[in-house]
Amino acid sequence: MADVRVLVVEDDADINEIVATHLARHGMTCTQAFSGSEARLLVGADPFAFDVVVSDLMLPGLSGEELVALIRERDAQVPIIVISARTATSDRIDLLKLGADDYLTKPFDLDELVARIEVQLRHRGVSARSSSAAPRSSEHALRFRAWELDPEARTFSASGEPVELTRTEFNILEALISHPRRVFSKQDLFERAWGEPYAADDNTVSVHVSNIRAKLRASGTDGYIKTVWGMGFKLQEA
Repeated sequence: MADVRVLVVEDDADINEIVATHLARHGMTCTQAFSGSEARLLVGADPFAFDVVVSDLMLPGLSGEELVALIRERDAQVPIIVISARTATSDRIDLLKLGADDYLTKPFDLDELVARIEVQLRHRGVSARSSSAAPRSSEHALRFRAWELDPEARTFSASGEPVELTRTEFNILEALISHPRRVFSKQDLFERAWGEPYAADDNTVSVHVSNIRAKLRASGTDGYIKTVWGMGFKLQEA
């Protein structure tokens, strides 16, 4: 995990220090922020300065929800892991809709946090961050109707226009396009997108699919993803 740059956002100084110290022991370079406002300045200075963000929700100056939304506006790819004392399923769903990739409930195990970070970064690769420029086609690109997805460049376009996706959203689409006639269960998609055994509630995958459809609406291709009730999701052939 060398050279992984982590932004740790936590207003409790003791928890912030414990998390940063533990991650440093695993070879990660941590930048600590003790308020949402401080994190906003750090992200604003260089949106691509961090490989992963670990953030609390209850923050002074700028809430965790506002911070997640701000980061997603500037960087569609950086994994965001939320740590919070809130346990309600609705909170998790709301954060996923905003663009968070994972959610840990306090108190949490530090080794589990490391494992979650490793999972988020496992498939990211050096080219994970997408450019605002139109993606260039390659011989490795996967195509489905008006979609084109390049697994190597980690780019995706719909009707010729680039679409910015989070790492998880990209992995879900890659799975669907790779096997366009297959019906994927939520467990199948979770294990392909997260790279770990299925251990989430049913809403997790559904929320990410909903986010993908919302991003595709402008291109008129959001209907390509079909819900197969009681089974999962598949692509809708013309």
